[in-house]
Amino acid sequence: MMGLYRLRKKERLSGKKRIEKLFQEGISVYCFPFRVVWLLSDRISGNSLARITIAVSRKNFRNAVDRNLIKRRIREAYRRNKYILTEWLDKDSLTLDVAFIYTASQILSYRDIEEKIIVALHKIIEVNEKVTD
Repeated sequence: MMGLYRLRKKERLSGKKRIEKLFQEGISVYCFPFRVVWLLSDRISGNSLARITIAVSRKNFRNAVDRNLIKRRIREAYRRNKYILTEWLDKDSLTLDVAFIYTASQILSYRDIEEKIIVALHKIIEVNEKVTD
């Protein structure tokens, strides 16, 4: 049961080509304070269900300490609620690359970020259900 809530290295999106492909071909939705970009594909054995990357603008937050605080809060909120996505992906045998881009100009509390992450995850599922129908 504990493994369910871990955020392993293979669940982090890295690699310039993968990230470029995500932003070129992905679907984008704005869900304050996030712009969420994702790319859905069929699962290849060995791949994780969902891989994420997080971006916080240096223009809005000059201090790295602030950017890192926001990224930590987003990562933790995602880690605790990723089951929303993984259950849906597992059922349909899909894999998902997601980018969470933080667009707010002030630091939100963890509680607010977690609520918005949950809304964003449900929005990803909702938009994909509409596309496939």
